[in-house]
Amino acid sequence: MDVTTGFFYLFSVVLLYAAFRVITARNPVHAVLHLILAFSQAAGLWLLLKAEFLAIVLVLVYLGAVMVLFLFVVMMLDIRIETVRGSLWRHIPLALLVGGVIAVEMAAVLMTGFRGVQAPAEMPALLDAAGQTIPYSNTLALGRLLYTEYLLPVEIAATILLVAMIAAIGLTLRERKDSKALDPAAQIRVRAQDRVVVVSMPPTRAPEPPAAPAAEESKP
Repeated sequence: MDVTTGFFYLFSVVLLYAAFRVITARNPVHAVLHLILAFSQAAGLWLLLKAEFLAIVLVLVYLGAVMVLFLFVVMMLDIRIETVRGSLWRHIPLALLVGGVIAVEMAAVLMTGFRGVQAPAEMPALLDAAGQTIPYSNTLALGRLLYTEYLLPVEIAATILLVAMIAAIGLTLRERKDSKALDPAAQIRVRAQDRVVVVSMPPTRAPEPPAAPAAEESKP
């Protein structure tokens, strides 16, 4: 077994473990963290397949943006773990059915879909701005294709992601009535005479006169 095969089995085992923990973790925050681990292992598998661009996109977009948004949403919501746990076990039969169908479809594609497919031929060399030949690169080829023929879809996707980012920031910056946050600017502008009042009092006081004895009760 070579090094590439060893890394493949390592990434696959960790990926399966993280995916299993996503649906079995009791804490939603722990489930999101395991999902981040699953995405990172999937990026490692893409690297083994020499798809560097897809691996980088998976790390930058999903791990750096989408999963952070998931963490914000999970931490903002008031999730009752007992209710979620009960609904999970109630939907186990449907989940097993859907998972079995997906497993059968994937097995059919892997066993029959790649028969007779030849290995890709060596890609031609690319030319840089000066006209010199440079080795072929997936990232360079995709970058040229995205920013020449598909420039408009890229700009539209960037605008949609910008709107989603602004919406996520707006959700996290909402004002809560039960928040006890302090305003540092108001604390700096405070003056001593507004908070502390010095009262002049004599050092000693005359003793108070004793209280008058209560009137005797009238005899019958």
